[in-house]
Amino acid sequence: MVELSLWSSQEIIDATGGTLSGDAFDVSGVSIDSRTVGAGDLFIAIKGPNHDGHDFARAAAEKGAALLLDRAIDGLPDGACSIIVDDTFSALNDLGHAARARTNADIVAITGSVGKTGTKELLAAVLSQHGKTHCPVGSFNNHWGVPLTLARMPRDAQFGVFEIGMNHAGEIAPLAKMVKPRLVIITTIAGVHMANFDHIDDIARAKAEIFQGLVPGGMAVLPFDNAFFGILTDYALSFGASNVVSFGEGAKSAVKLEKVSYHPDCSCARARVLGQDVTFKIGMPGHHWVTNALAVLAATQLLTGELGQAGIALAGMVPPKGRGAHHTLNFKGGALQLVDESYNASPPSMRAALEILAAQPVGRQGRRVAVLGDMLELGDETVSAHEALAAPIDKAGVDRVYLVGAAVKSLAAKLGRERLALCVENTKELQSRLERDLRAGDVVMLKGSNGIGLSRIVDHFIDAYPAQTPSDELL
Repeated sequence: MVELSLWSSQEIIDATGGTLSGDAFDVSGVSIDSRTVGAGDLFIAIKGPNHDGHDFARAAAEKGAALLLDRAIDGLPDGACSIIVDDTFSALNDLGHAARARTNADIVAITGSVGKTGTKELLAAVLSQHGKTHCPVGSFNNHWGVPLTLARMPRDAQFGVFEIGMNHAGEIAPLAKMVKPRLVIITTIAGVHMANFDHIDDIARAKAEIFQGLVPGGMAVLPFDNAFFGILTDYALSFGASNVVSFGEGAKSAVKLEKVSYHPDCSCARARVLGQDVTFKIGMPGHHWVTNALAVLAATQLLTGELGQAGIALAGMVPPKGRGAHHTLNFKGGALQLVDESYNASPPSMRAALEILAAQPVGRQGRRVAVLGDMLELGDETVSAHEALAAPIDKAGVDRVYLVGAAVKSLAAKLGRERLALCVENTKELQSRLERDLRAGDVVMLKGSNGIGLSRIVDHFIDAYPAQTPSDELL
């Protein structure tokens, strides 16, 4: 089967109003990162806050990429092809709009205070059982990630799953209008990014901007157990939703969790999905993953009318890097279990991660160890939100707690001396102390906001203490 080109140079010119320099061309991919661009790609030279992509245009051309530039670049290799536009960021958005206009795919847009990326990954895996599915790499959910993901969407895609995030009010609406979803999922509303909002109600309204992009007769999948379910429903209906489907544990949920059991490496559940009984296993532990799966089952039923293959996809899922990935490492003559939750942190996701830690079995003489970093962007709730973690830490039976950052000092004051191992402001000191203190048989979970840098500690341990084979056992 012949692979269709992603864009021809003429299509790019038609979308952006640019001018061709060199021969006409076709491209198979779109990139804004010269480090990952390859032959046959279109490299868009974006001017960011720290770097100007035009400085890397020659390197991209030497790798065989065509270029989208806002000015001519000297010293390009012979035969290099480029299109010159007035503004490359605007041109990226133009390509996003053009990609949306030409596709016949069913489009889903996902937002929420937490759980966006996980839900996106689950839904993409399930929909892939039904047809060619396109979704972003990682969390490409902002003003450049969304148009880039659209620009990369194959012309023959049957489903597109998009994640839309925000830090401030007004950021979701233009992205939603670009994506134009047929179906919207809102995972939950919680007090995240409170530094930029006066009240959690403002967060709910900002997330509800996603309905401004809903196509006529579109659908919404909303969290029934959330306090803002009624408000979100009103927004959905006011912007033309023809069907609002609820998910959760409430008796009146259209997609209702009936029974669930959690295991160290998976979760098993039974749900009533729009009148149909469904039993499924998801290859990740934790209540939040099961809740996300309910939204995925709802969307799948609405889009395909078929849930038979959903269980296969859900069972095969594993936690992604930074979001619960498990590693069994050779450490001090035995096994160390490392749970990587380092991607980001908020009060709800912290509680969820501690619940997962509580469910993990420890080895002989092993302990449950929590390494927690600051939760950022909480504004006036910073102190209270960190102090509130003391109760779930106690409930999870955590033996030792290591803290890093400035805000976690308020939590340190709530932990007893027998539980608090260390509270420091930088990860360098934390890493050396962990290597000294941890022992074979321990289970250690690391979680904090990206800016704290716990992912670097995770990477160090994985590199320094290679993973064990499945036959290795905890000591």
